[in-house]
Amino acid sequence: MNSFLSNFPLTRPRRLRKAEWIRKLVQENKVSLDDLILPIFLTYDTKSSLVNEMPNIYRYSVNDAVDIANKAYEVGIKAIALFPEVPHEKKDALGTEALNEENIICRTVREIKKNVNGIGVICDVALDPYTLSGHDGILSDNNIIDNDKTVDVLCKQALINANAGCDIIAPSDMMDGRVIKIREKLDNAKYIDTLIMSYAAKYASSFYDPFRKAISAASNLGTYKKKSYQMDYSNSNEALKEVALDIKEGTDIILIKPGLPFLDILSNVKTTFKIPTFSFQVSGEYAMIIMGINNGIFNKQEIIMETLSCFKRAGADAILTYFALDAAEIIKNG
Repeated sequence: MNSFLSNFPLTRPRRLRKAEWIRKLVQENKVSLDDLILPIFLTYDTKSSLVNEMPNIYRYSVNDAVDIANKAYEVGIKAIALFPEVPHEKKDALGTEALNEENIICRTVREIKKNVNGIGVICDVALDPYTLSGHDGILSDNNIIDNDKTVDVLCKQALINANAGCDIIAPSDMMDGRVIKIREKLDNAKYIDTLIMSYAAKYASSFYDPFRKAISAASNLGTYKKKSYQMDYSNSNEALKEVALDIKEGTDIILIKPGLPFLDILSNVKTTFKIPTFSFQVSGEYAMIIMGINNGIFNKQEIIMETLSCFKRAGADAILTYFALDAAEIIKNG
């Protein structure tokens, strides 16, 4: 027998895993500070309050939101995303508060831009925090979202947010044709450099439930909730169609939502279109993970970095995650 072949096995992949130094050298994907975006909930109240369904997560007052944005900037996070909790008395069927230049989003954007130099601000564009129904758009007489009337309002909302100083407009509503109409509205108002990050493949998911409660938009959605406009979680080819349409309409960035349960969609989109593609580790994902951490099931540092690394492996250029501050500290501490 050939002595060379008898030295079995010839290829030993474990050689590249035997010590930390070599594992680091051959690591294919690595989460960095540049990958992190921090979602921030806002409240009209003067005092911040805990989100019951999401341990350690707060709804921030304007002043506290400025402080948390500054903290994010100081640890190296490049962008934040704002989401409002709107009091019931400010909600109506048309989402009118979304068009108030003094609403909580606009006031917070102005204060952050005034006090935190250099961090990107993302504004969610949809009507769900502002409508009595909690739906992302305007309900017609037959209880169906009126796509075109909703798009008209979203365009106005996008412009108001841009006027306040928003860097990225993020339509999360899943209305047809809204990207091109928002792009036209922004360009006509000379906001040609304001980015659009479209929630192009946003699935109708139970993983949003803690978020909906955090923004008080969960009580009147009806039996089928948002299935008439958000995507069926059984579908994947449909996601490619949605993304292709939004790219054609002028989006700068694609967002896939939810995150971990839809890594196949993220990977397919990034591989197919090679456009900047972000993903969102949503509220339900956060809730499950943090409860596992708090109950001693997971090691906090290990589970956070493992899940975020899965996003990078699947192709995410950036990740919206409620663990952004935790991850930043873990990364900085090596």
